[in-house]
This record gives sequence, C-alpha cells and structure tokens, in this order.
Amino acid sequence: MTRVVRFTVARWMIVVPVTAIVALVLTWGRHLPGAVVVIVACLLAGAVLAAVHHAEVVAHRVGEPFGSLILAVAVTVIEVALIVTLMVSGGPKASSLARDTVFAAVMITCNGIVGLCLLVGALRRRVVVFHAEGTGGALATVATLATLSLVLPTFTTSTPGPAFSPPQLAFAAVASLALYGLFVITQTVRHRDYFLPVGADGTAGEVPVEHAAPPPARAAMTSLGLLLLALVAVVGLAKVESPVIESAVVSAGLPPAVVGVVIALLVLLPETLAALRAARRDQIQISLNLALGSAMASIGLTIPAIALASIWLTGPLLLGLGATHMVLLGLTFVVATLTVVPGRATVLQGGVHLSLLAAFLFLAISP
Repeated sequence: MTRVVRFTVARWMIVVPVTAIVALVLTWGRHLPGAVVVIVACLLAGAVLAAVHHAEVVAHRVGEPFGSLILAVAVTVIEVALIVTLMVSGGPKASSLARDTVFAAVMITCNGIVGLCLLVGALRRRVVVFHAEGTGGALATVATLATLSLVLPTFTTSTPGPAFSPPQLAFAAVASLALYGLFVITQTVRHRDYFLPVGADGTAGEVPVEHAAPPPARAAMTSLGLLLLALVAVVGLAKVESPVIESAVVSAGLPPAVVGVVIALLVLLPETLAALRAARRDQIQISLNLALGSAMASIGLTIPAIALASIWLTGPLLLGLGATHMVLLGLTFVVATLTVVPGRATVLQGGVHLSLLAAFLFLAISP
C-alpha cells in the first residue's frame, strides 16, 4: 500500500524571508551597532537556508533530475549575489574573491559533499552504487570548466598576473555557458535515466513516493514566491554585512581567501543537508547529482555572471589559481575519477575525499 505523505512548510521558513526583508529596509545604508550586526548575520544565514528549502520544495514538485538542477541554480544565484556585493564594497582588494569562492565551492562539493555522502551511504549499505555514465559525464564537465576558468588564467600571457584579457574572459564565459547548457540537455532530456536513483536491482528508477511525495501546486507556487523574496533578502543583507565580514577577517589575521571559503560554506550548507538526506535514503545518485551539479553551476554560471559584472567593477579580476591550489584541484579530479569509474564506492573513497577537503581548509587558513 502506498503511503501518502502530507506536505507542510515549517513556520520559520515563511517568517524568516519576510523578517529579513523588513530588516533590510531598516538597516540599508546605516551604521549598525554590534548587536544589530549579529541579528542581521543570523537573518542572512536564515534567509539562505530558507531560500534553498523553498528551492527544494519546487524541486520536489518537478521531480528528478530537474530537482537537483533547480537546487544547484538557486545556490549559484545566492553565491553570485554574495560575490558581487562583496566585490563592489571591497574594491581592488576583492579582485580574487570570485576565484576563491568558486574554487572553495568546487572543493567543498567534489570532496566534502561527495565524501560525506559516500561515507554515510557506505556505513549503511557497505557498498553504494550509482550510474558511472551520468556521474562520470558530470565530473568531466566540472573538470573542464574548472581548468578553463581557474587554471588557464595562470598561464596566459596577454595580461600580467593570473588574469584573462577581455577577449579571453568572454571566451571562458561563453564556453562555460555552452558546456553547462549541454550538460543540462543531457541530464534532463537525452540521457535522463543516467541521473535517476539506482534501485536494488541496479536499474534506474524514479524516487519512491514514500520518500519524496510531491507537494501540491499551491504549496509549490507559495515556495516559489518565498524563494524570490529570500533571494532579494540575501543580496541586500550581504551588502549590509560586507564591511563587517571584511574587517573581521583582517582583525583575525586570516588570509583574504578565507572570505571566499566562508561564502561557499554558507551557501552550500543547505545543499549539503539535502544531499545527506538523500544518502540516508540510499539515493546516492541524487547526492552526486546535487554535489556535482552545484560544482558545475558554481563555475558555469558564476564565471559568466562575474565576467558581465566586471564591466562595472573596478580593479582587475584575478581568476588563476596558485601552485598549491592547482595541486589540490588536480588531485581532487584524479581521486574523483577513480571513485566514479567503477560505479560503486565504499567508506574508503568517502574518507579519501574528506581528507582532501580537510587539507584544503587547513591550507586556506594557514597557506
């Protein structure tokens, strides 16, 4: 007998976006005391959580693999908004913020989310299974996007420093959008079955009803409206909080790249929770869709958006990674390839990915 799951929205998921908008109106353009700064920061984090929650509600309505795509795009919108607002307020000092944030997002998704979900799933089932075809294609796209956008600028010679010239930046932006669009068509139309959860018999299948009952249309439309409201609140409150974030990092004596790590951790926290919930339901394919989809969107959508914003931003746009980060990026893709190719993984693969994330976080604080 099919179990019917009633859909409800937590009250705070409705209250927080509205409260965040009110706070934005009251604090915009004003000097804030410490207590108010803390409250605004809490509302900013709450708005991020609420935004991704409502994106997840809409995603449940449309089903897989479209759901993972909607979540990834929603997270990327938040990421771009935070990057642009901080770059505008930071001026030339924030010239590497886009690079730091995108690289942090790639490391967190490809090592943190993937490793944690593999570990959780393998502890429950000893061996987790997924589609190597779909996951391998997603990983190849992420590796190509990362190399084009974050590695090549270090070696080009048209402009000094790890930066693209305007034509090179335009090419990278168009190529990123084209690759992302091609992947979306592959995931949602031509080879949709490669991205569906793997059943006990090793075949693809839809998400069981008892685990993901779709919300009614009215609830999905309500969540869509609240999602837009939450995104506006995130953009505005990020602008309000940006001077405090930058001064806190300087006061603590931390490298500027830590700001990018904080942004990536903040926007990817709800995505991580969604992927973990899927892993606990033995739907590792959905977890991998979320992780690699977020990494892909972080590059394929963020780089073009930043390239467009650079027309109005002052100062250079530094995208090229340093030697240490390129080593970590290369090692990540080698390990991820070895994880994906068999279509099966154990706790060992999860532990290896998590160790790479730990190395990245440690070196971000102590380069």
